[in-house]
Amino acid sequence: MKISVKAYILVFIFIIISFGNKPATENFDIHQLWIECRLDQEISFKVFNIAITGYHQINNLNKRSIISIIDFSKPSTEKRFFVIDLENKKLIYKCFVAHGKNSGENYPKSFSNQPESLKSSLGFFLTAETFSGDHGYSLRLNGLEKGINDNARVREIVIHGAEYVSEEFIKKYGRLGRSWGCPALPVEISKEIINKISGGSCLFIYADDSYYTENSVFLSRK
Repeated sequence: MKISVKAYILVFIFIIISFGNKPATENFDIHQLWIECRLDQEISFKVFNIAITGYHQINNLNKRSIISIIDFSKPSTEKRFFVIDLENKKLIYKCFVAHGKNSGENYPKSFSNQPESLKSSLGFFLTAETFSGDHGYSLRLNGLEKGINDNARVREIVIHGAEYVSEEFIKKYGRLGRSWGCPALPVEISKEIINKISGGSCLFIYADDSYYTENSVFLSRK
């Protein structure tokens, strides 16, 4: 049976539309989740979209119902640490978080994976075990991106509480205190958050950083 040129064109258009709709559908699903979690006044869709896209690429998550996001495009004077319950579609924690001493003053602008850099690292992490260390109750992090944050263990980059992460410190100095690279939280809520996210949940740390954007394996898979 002879097939007309018009039929070939229609089949071709159908294939293009079918494949072209897949990313749009995925993007719509993430956008819908963002709306249902009521994050429009908390986290930009751009940041949330990257976080969820990467989250879906991590196979060894023990706690898939939650994700933590740190948005370092915000200043330290704003609450920029978020824990989201994806199952129940709600924000369960929002608080201040410190960045590394050598990453910047109020805004972090420089990031590193190098030991003793005293800078924050970006990207996707897997939360690990808790322990009691120099900063009290703390949470170890495993960096999942080679060359970007995979030295987190060697650098002892952990989540812990710190007295310099408070509104009182901001009022006195105009910014939060800074860590040696750890995402430090307010002391009064750090243990509760650590217990909630420890043991294999996703943590994503974002900033408007061209090196990360160009080199993240998670972004290249999008």
